[in-house]
Amino acid sequence: MSTIKSQLKRFALSFLAVGAMAGAASAQNLNSGYFTDGYLYRYQLNPSFDNDKTFFTIPVLGSMNLGVQGTVGVENFLYNVNGRTTTFLNPAVSADKFLDDLGSRSRITSDIRLNILACGFKAFKGYNVVTLGVRTNLNVGLPRELFRMLKQGITNDTYDITDVHANATAWAELAFNHSHKINDQWQVGGALKFLLGGGNLSANLRSADLTLGTDAWSAVTDADIHASVKGFKYETDINEHTGHRYVSGAKIDGAGLNGFGMSVDLGGTYKFNKDWTFSASLLDFGFISWNNDMLASTNGLQSFSTDKYTFNVDGDAPNSFDNEFDKIRDNISALYELNDMGDQGGRTTMLGATLNLAAEYTFPYYRKLTFGALSSTRINGEYSWTDFRVSANVAPVKVFSAGANVAVGSFGWSFGWILNLHCPGFSLFLATDHTPSKLAKQGVPLSTNANFAMGMNVQF
Repeated sequence: MSTIKSQLKRFALSFLAVGAMAGAASAQNLNSGYFTDGYLYRYQLNPSFDNDKTFFTIPVLGSMNLGVQGTVGVENFLYNVNGRTTTFLNPAVSADKFLDDLGSRSRITSDIRLNILACGFKAFKGYNVVTLGVRTNLNVGLPRELFRMLKQGITNDTYDITDVHANATAWAELAFNHSHKINDQWQVGGALKFLLGGGNLSANLRSADLTLGTDAWSAVTDADIHASVKGFKYETDINEHTGHRYVSGAKIDGAGLNGFGMSVDLGGTYKFNKDWTFSASLLDFGFISWNNDMLASTNGLQSFSTDKYTFNVDGDAPNSFDNEFDKIRDNISALYELNDMGDQGGRTTMLGATLNLAAEYTFPYYRKLTFGALSSTRINGEYSWTDFRVSANVAPVKVFSAGANVAVGSFGWSFGWILNLHCPGFSLFLATDHTPSKLAKQGVPLSTNANFAMGMNVQF
């Protein structure tokens, strides 16, 4: 039984490592800036938004955003026992306490969006922005049953470890955005984006049903990993018990672009009257076509049951207890050993599109104050999420604006804010969509809902 336990732990910890990578990533767009007057990057939230200034980014520093979203955080895995910090695996931490703090499914999602260069200007009867940037999307999903197994170990019980998955995609993006005012009420906009794929990795454990009883053991698994990275190769090793060659690791020999794609942003704004404005946008509707697909797989549904075995007390018999137990151990081991299936040829993946719906109300007794409501929905299969945010925004003077907001959604509650200085010749913003509520002694957020954004640009 130690083999099945070690194989499952290795598989699970690999997914947790991807989650840790996501923790160093950032949020895709700054929703706190959606209603902020003078915020230069509103066009990334809705391409119909324009600016009254020409601007250039300070390379790399134009817009940076560090953070992560998730339903679990450091606080779910670290505990204080007798004055010392320890992990959830410590026997002094009860399984009930650990599992009660987790939801039925743990999720971490994050997107890096780094603008290398951007330029906004008026032309073609509207406002235009040309942007060159790099982006990375990371997602991890883990069922609570997996953590129960890691905490309790293999006991006489049933574990339904279904839909463990992780996905990572990196690409460069060249975007052309145009906003056009139709009349005093309507304004529309769109962006055409050319995508240069850096790489994609998708891992899925679709099924791992384990029934470990006193009189019988059974297991069913189905897993695969798709890797589309230039120079990517799986490393293999041989199981000394079965002679089966399995995937033991991976390496990348060289680097470079590995795919091409396109996407669009679409948006519109409708000014109902002098007090009310409504807007909507669909972002990142597109795809990337990859040049290769390196597949590692269980090669279909793999199953094992002890009912197939009979034991003989005679140590010299072909079906002696020792011989039969070796067969059981080898079959269990093979359940979690992926085969290198080679390059399956090119494949295409869709980007996760985002739908924004918003309404803004201008306070009639102080028209420099507005209130906004923004609903954001990521449409991305098992990685979909929602975020609903209400905000108060003020622009007391021409060169300064600010806002504060509260949000609730798939990742719980959060508080955001933005400070935006836009003087002649220079602009600076500081903001967050998720203000961390608790910090560890080392300054690390205990929750995965935390981010900090800033940017410096030249405008005139």
